[in-house]
Amino acid sequence: MTEQRLATTFTVVDTALERAALIALDWGTTSLRAYLLDASGNVLATCASAAGIMNLPRSVSAGGFDAAFEDACGVWLDRAPRVPVIAAGMVGSAQGWAEVPYVDAPADADTLAAGIVRVGTDRGVALHIVPGVIQRGELPNVMRGEETQIVGALADGAALGNGSASALIGLPGTHAKWAVVRGGRIECFYTFMTGEVFAALRDHTILGRTMTEPAAPSTEAFLRGVAVAKRNDHAGLLATIFSTRTLGLTAQLSADEQADYLSGLLIGHELCGLAAVHPQFTSEPLRLIGNEALCDRYRLALAELGCLQTTLVKDATERGLWRIATLAGLVGEARQASPASPAGIAQPAG
Repeated sequence: MTEQRLATTFTVVDTALERAALIALDWGTTSLRAYLLDASGNVLATCASAAGIMNLPRSVSAGGFDAAFEDACGVWLDRAPRVPVIAAGMVGSAQGWAEVPYVDAPADADTLAAGIVRVGTDRGVALHIVPGVIQRGELPNVMRGEETQIVGALADGAALGNGSASALIGLPGTHAKWAVVRGGRIECFYTFMTGEVFAALRDHTILGRTMTEPAAPSTEAFLRGVAVAKRNDHAGLLATIFSTRTLGLTAQLSADEQADYLSGLLIGHELCGLAAVHPQFTSEPLRLIGNEALCDRYRLALAELGCLQTTLVKDATERGLWRIATLAGLVGEARQASPASPAGIAQPAG
C-alpha cells in the first residue's frame, strides 16, 4: 500500500471508526479488497490493493500474509482494535493463509458460518475465514469466494429461491460460475473457464497475432460470435474458435473486431453449455454478480438466447460477508450473548 493510499484511507476512517463493527476482506488470487462496516452492515470505508495470494512472498519468514493484512487494515485496527475481522476467497485455499475445508453442497449461509476457521495474526486479532463449497461426484466442482457473493445476493431481498422454485445466479469472470439456488441454499453449480481461455487464446495462440486493441468495444462483432456459438450445425467450440483468424484473413472481421468476436464466441458457447445442463434457465429469475461491463456483455448474450430479464446484483461481497459474520456471532446481539466458537485456530500456511 502506498503512503498516499494510507493517508486517504485514514482520512475517511477518522470520522467513522466510532461506528465500525466489522472489517470484511475479499481476498482473492490477484487482489485484496477490505471493507469497514458499521453495525447495520453499511460500508464506511474501503481499501484495495494488488496483494492477492499469488502476489505475496511464498516463504513463511517473509510474512507476506501478515504484511498484506497490516497494510490493508492496520490503520483501522490501530483506532478500533476490538473490531472483528472476516475474510472470504482464495485466502482460505491450499495456497492461502490457511487451508479451510470446503463445506458440501447443498450449502446455505448457516453452513458457511459453521465452517469458519480462525487464523491468528501477528497483530493478535483473529482472522475468520469463510469456507468454500464443494460439489462431489464424477466431476467434482468447487468455489471459493463466490459462495459469499451468492449469500449477499440472497440477502438483497430479491425473490430468489422461494419455496420449491429454483433461481439461477451467474458470476462471470476468469472462471465463470452458475449456481442453482433453492430455499436459500446453493443446490448445485457449474464452472466455465471462459475468461481464462479467452486470455490464453488472445495472448498465447496465433489468434492474437492479427488482433489489435479496439478504441471501443464492438457490439456487432460480439453478437456475431454469440450467433455462431448458438447455431447447432457446427461441431462445437474447438471447431469454431479458428474462425476468429479466418474471418480476419478473408476481410470479414477487422483486426480491432476480432477480440470482441472471440469474446462473443466463448461466452456464447458457455451459455449454450449452460442450456444443455440447465435448460430451464431462460424461464427462471436470473441474477448476475461481477464487473458491470462484463455483466452487460453477458446480458446481451443472454438476450440472444431468449433470456430477457436479468438483474445485476451490486455490493454482493460485502453484504454476504456481513450476513455470514452475523450468523457466526461476530457482529450484532449474538456477539455479546454468545460469541462464535469456530473449531480452533489454524496454523498459517505462510
